Amino acid sequence: MELMEPDLKSPSWTFLTNHAHVLIAIDRNPELRQRDIAHAVGITVGAVQKIIHELEAGGYVERERVGRRNRYQVNPQHALRHPLESNHTVGDLLTTLDA
Repeated sequence: MELMEPDLKSPSWTFLTNHAHVLIAIDRNPELRQRDIAHAVGITVGAVQKIIHELEAGGYVERERVGRRNRYQVNPQHALRHPLESNHTVGDLLTTLDA
């Protein structure tokens, strides 16, 4: 699935966090470079690095080194973090947004 560029004319807030946007980008293309994720989400490469580190530490994403590149794998069984969504998984979120 092709990633869309962020609309710079859109409102200053969105319903999903940058963590969710990075997770969605990784799920749609596990071999994206961090700079491509940053461009798609509309944040800096440093912010992407921090978010990926946090997603890895939380067990939401695994990283595999393939040559000089990273390949990411989303853990769809992992529960969402906020108490309002904790009865749903990452897979539920990704499936809903892909519909």
